[in-house]
Amino acid sequence: LTEISGQIKPKTDLTRWRFSSVEGRQKWYYVADSEECAREQNALEAYTLGLDTSKFFPDLPKAHTAQEAVQKAIKFFSGLQVEDGHWAMECSGVVALGPGFLMSCYAAKISLPEEAERELLRYILSKQLPDGGWNFHLTEQSTVFGTTFSYIAMRILGLGPDHPDVVRARINLHKKGKAEFSGKTGAHGVVQLFPTWLPGHPSTYWCHARHVTLAMGYCYATRLTVEEDELIQSLREEIYVEDFSTIDWPAQRNNIYEADLQAAHSWMLDAAFATLNLYERYHFTSFRKKAIAEMYEQIKADDIFSNATNSSPICKAFHVLIRRHADGADSPAGVQNNPDYASCLKKAHEFLKASQGGFPFSNRENDWIVSDCTAEAMRTLMLLEEKCPFIEDHVAPQRLFDAVNVILSMRNSDGGFASYETRRGSRLLEIMNCTEMYTDCMVDYTYTECTSSIMQGLKHFGKRFPNHREDEISDTLSKALQFCRNMQKADGSWLGRWGVCFTYGTWFGLEAFACMGYIYRGGEACKEVTKACEFLVSKQMEDGGWGEEFESYRFRKYIQHTVSQIHHTSWALLGLMAVRYPDVRVLERGIQVLIDRQTSIGEWPQGDIAAAFYKAGTLHYNAYRIIFPICALARFTRLYPSSPLGFHPSQHHPVLFSLG
Repeated sequence: LTEISGQIKPKTDLTRWRFSSVEGRQKWYYVADSEECAREQNALEAYTLGLDTSKFFPDLPKAHTAQEAVQKAIKFFSGLQVEDGHWAMECSGVVALGPGFLMSCYAAKISLPEEAERELLRYILSKQLPDGGWNFHLTEQSTVFGTTFSYIAMRILGLGPDHPDVVRARINLHKKGKAEFSGKTGAHGVVQLFPTWLPGHPSTYWCHARHVTLAMGYCYATRLTVEEDELIQSLREEIYVEDFSTIDWPAQRNNIYEADLQAAHSWMLDAAFATLNLYERYHFTSFRKKAIAEMYEQIKADDIFSNATNSSPICKAFHVLIRRHADGADSPAGVQNNPDYASCLKKAHEFLKASQGGFPFSNRENDWIVSDCTAEAMRTLMLLEEKCPFIEDHVAPQRLFDAVNVILSMRNSDGGFASYETRRGSRLLEIMNCTEMYTDCMVDYTYTECTSSIMQGLKHFGKRFPNHREDEISDTLSKALQFCRNMQKADGSWLGRWGVCFTYGTWFGLEAFACMGYIYRGGEACKEVTKACEFLVSKQMEDGGWGEEFESYRFRKYIQHTVSQIHHTSWALLGLMAVRYPDVRVLERGIQVLIDRQTSIGEWPQGDIAAAFYKAGTLHYNAYRIIFPICALARFTRLYPSSPLGFHPSQHHPVLFSLG
């Protein structure tokens, strides 16, 4: 909004802009034309926007002494103080910061307020130099870097390729040679793992250089890319003189336009680049993963330390992309950071803490430990404490150790887990079944659902406490996965024993493989995951949902329901998303069903039977039609933010951290 040339008319009504600050955290916002301004503009707002300030600062007599002059200055300056005590004065000079942040928002699918975009475009146009280009900073010589940034920003903000100012910029850029002649930064994440005593280690850099190279190193190491769209494809044709697909990028390392080059490469830097390029060709994958993890921990630490403001605006633009890449669209904050839900989550945490004996099916008074209840409760406690900084009374680590110890003691000889106890007898005991109405009720069998939940819980626990019974946990996970392999049916499905039925079991089977890292990569997955996904996709109904009859449970054969069910749709989606099934359209069709059937108050209508036991018994969990759609929608929002059905930036309260 500030430092704008008077030659370009405002794109908004400047009298409707307001400024707020809480302990120095500044925000400008626009009061829509359809809304009534709650208050008049104050002196700071009018002054910063270049509006008439005569009613705030009337003319004073000319000063004749130093004392009079300083008193006048103090009188004026005190009139610009913000209510919280500081002075919100502009710090500018880097023209490309706005375009850089805009590009980051565009890549991250973050929409800015329309009024802010209009004024940002006005600012960019006001800084265009007579030759049609821009500098990176406020200087009179255009550069390839500055011109490229501002060119892309103009296109993002809606100017077409034939707009006169865009054409001027493109001509300028082409006269200079190539966009690939702009400045480049060499950043390799592997150096973060070098000993800190090593000369030239990034830890010895100035904070700004350190954090920028850290962020760029992460982007390079992860090969972080932006989803191609029509604009990006068009920009490649507009900006580059030659065909983008034919550019030899490694050969461009030292091709820098003279006005962009302020610090020539030293021979040591070139030697370091050559060495690191060799590493790129022959690096160890495990070493790369360790470097990425180290960099991301440092990036998160800076976000925490700086309350997500970072050491510079340049870093902030990178962090927006990096945190989105690593954590998803609703990063870094979710419902857990919404004060409206703090009390709710605190109470849930306290309940789980109070429920531990092991963890029972209902409450602590019951005292019957259930294997998967223990695993799920343990994982939920850890997630709440990790994601909710307002939860300060953490469960003691020893109590989590106790939960793991109980879980490990419940493993059956086949590698899987039953519900309440280890398996005590064989199937032959069914001969003694006298219930008449139930089958498979004499033995606590090993179940895919329980085994999967325990695998997910142990995997999460191992990340937080890697030294507690490490070998036993590793062995348990390996044998549990093999159990799941053994239980998979020829058509790719798993039989669910506590829900209806093959949809339910297949969800848990896929979660088991996903937590062990068996997901789709490059469009391919292991045979077990591939077959399971093919099974689920083959059962998707015409409306995009899934539905399975209770009779499937009775006859151990998949029977399609006549109407898709909310719980089945949620389970199928959760399973497919767990392993990152690549055909997003399949997922979108299911998500649309959940969206369309939600009621006006936010719940979903009751469907058919969802849970079952002993082959003939039915169970009704009223919460199933609410909690599972929430989980499915949350996971989709996080994993597929670029989807038209995904997270919309105008939503103020993104979903709570989902299941993964």
